[in-house]
Amino acid sequence: MENIYSLNGKVIVVTGGTGILGNSFINGIVAAGGSVGILGRNKAVAEERAEAINTADGQAIALVADVLNEDELKQAKELLLARFGRIDGLVNGAGGNMPDGVLQPEDDIFSMSMEGMKKVMDLNLWGTLLPTQVFGEAIAKTGKGSIVNISSMNSKRAITKVLGYNMGKAAVDCYNQWFAVELANRYGDAIRMNALAPGFFLTEQNRNLLTLPEGGYTPRGQSVIRQTPFKRFGHPDELIGALVWLLSDASAFVTGSMICVDGGFSIFGGV
Repeated sequence: MENIYSLNGKVIVVTGGTGILGNSFINGIVAAGGSVGILGRNKAVAEERAEAINTADGQAIALVADVLNEDELKQAKELLLARFGRIDGLVNGAGGNMPDGVLQPEDDIFSMSMEGMKKVMDLNLWGTLLPTQVFGEAIAKTGKGSIVNISSMNSKRAITKVLGYNMGKAAVDCYNQWFAVELANRYGDAIRMNALAPGFFLTEQNRNLLTLPEGGYTPRGQSVIRQTPFKRFGHPDELIGALVWLLSDASAFVTGSMICVDGGFSIFGGV
């Protein structure tokens, strides 16, 4: 019987592939049989991860590019095509927050950094649109494929301090639905777009905000745990199942959806 969850023969590029969540994404894709392009700005990490996969008889290539630089993305696309000859999928994993995009409780709300908020919004929104424009064109030439955007709990709920990130991910959700419809209008069911919305996972960006060096949670971390019915943070590998499903033929009739992997955070009313 054919394994519809398999990624055998599929070539998937992962932006943000040098990050913590990106590491789980690339390893999950390879474990499902796919070949992977590891795209990020950190050349050393991308090459280290690609080498580890290739040494273990997987198929990977390091791609160094900034997701806000269209020329670098095009160069990465050509390298990927030269290696594998096709592109079947894209995971828009690049994104995140910046210090200038944070409004602390003691800050004047009418003096927030507009430029800082804009930079964070640009990273998350245009850092999703630009790779889709570049790699999506190659997916269309392949004839069939799946694009997975990374959303967030911030897109549907007001998470304090991080306005730029909230706005960026909310815009990604709008784009996810709009572009899925436009893809369907042009390609039928051949090219799909969906979003994966992680709950709270510990990364290098948020670890110090949510946990204490000596163990336990910061006040903000405690707030997250109270709002999460599972009463814990997620492990990056717990995103793999949903990601592989969205990239595989098992989700052939799914497009424009947002899949929450959040321990119940998004559905809990707090009482």
